[in-house]
Amino acid sequence: MSAGFTAREAAVLWPTYLRPPVVFTRGEGVRLWDTDGREYLDFLGGIAVVAAGHAHPHVVEAITAQLATLGHTSNLYFTGPQVELAERLADRFGPPAKVFFSNSGAEANEAAIKVARRWAKAAKGEQAVGIVAAEGGFHGRTLATLAATGKPALHPTFAPLPAGFTHVPFGDAAALAAAVGPDTAAVLLEPVQGEAGIRVPPPGYLRAAREIASRHGALLILDEVQSGTGRTGRLFAHQHDQVRPDVVTLAKALGNGYPIGATIATAEVADAMRPGDHASTFGGGPVACAAALATLDVIEPLLDGHVDKVSARLRDGLVELASRVGPDAAVRGLGLWFALELGPGARVGAKEVAAEALDRGLVVNPVTETAVRLAPPLVVTEAEIDEAIARLAGALAELAP
Repeated sequence: MSAGFTAREAAVLWPTYLRPPVVFTRGEGVRLWDTDGREYLDFLGGIAVVAAGHAHPHVVEAITAQLATLGHTSNLYFTGPQVELAERLADRFGPPAKVFFSNSGAEANEAAIKVARRWAKAAKGEQAVGIVAAEGGFHGRTLATLAATGKPALHPTFAPLPAGFTHVPFGDAAALAAAVGPDTAAVLLEPVQGEAGIRVPPPGYLRAAREIASRHGALLILDEVQSGTGRTGRLFAHQHDQVRPDVVTLAKALGNGYPIGATIATAEVADAMRPGDHASTFGGGPVACAAALATLDVIEPLLDGHVDKVSARLRDGLVELASRVGPDAAVRGLGLWFALELGPGARVGAKEVAAEALDRGLVVNPVTETAVRLAPPLVVTEAEIDEAIARLAGALAELAP
């Protein structure tokens, strides 16, 4: 990387990111190249975004053709791609359902919170505004989604945050039941917690959450911004538990890198909204929707066995690596979404492992201080997985021989 690039960035960008000294210039499939022409295996996928792989020809063609035809009209007018994508998502979620489009996961979750309160006030009374979420959960960085995020360390800097949010331990159905009551508008959960370190809840937890919410006349909102769009081997992670939420949110992989978010709700819940209650100038624009439709074209066939097959290969490789790390090491996750947990007693931390892996041409990231996250494109092959495991093994051996 050019020695002056860090200084150039610091001079003109807000100091909100800490980045390693590499500038990527090109991507294809599961591989990236930097300014020096060095090749990397991308096993982070832009934080579980590039599910169809970098520069997938079908996605590129769809974006290019749509942009050359009609790039933007705003939501004051109809466009075909928006309705087509909404029809497809509603069908996959299970009709009757309706969709609101935005530009990011935080926006999708913001819309989910708003529709939940709009619906609950009409159904249960003006006092029904409470949102019960999970400790360790991450739902975004707008003020409302930050309030919903169960990471207290992130809150004080931007206080006061919107009121009405309660947090309970993730995976604890009894604690969830105790927190939900007549003034609860919705329970908001990730089916698998991403930023907490790919934490999978105990069996039956999502079904218990569904029953608890229904018992109290509250909605169940599932934040599938990171877990959705095929990441776990199913289009929606909640399909593993055969649970139907009232609202589900998507973003990240939905546009394969082109910004788009979606809030899908049952028709009954969606119809609580009225014109003017919520809006987005760019949300669901024709190019973003064309990108999402093409991405789904690529991803959905991969969910018919491919992701399960390569997932097993990746898990086996990580389990073998964990056995070398130490007795506290473990592997968490499913589909193509894993954390290699080094454990509190490990001789090295996740940051050091990620940095050494990058030096060896493997892109992963330290999702927590002790856990390394892997979320490669869903098009990854078994050979590429073997190559990535070898590079990660080399990094671990270098740091803790």
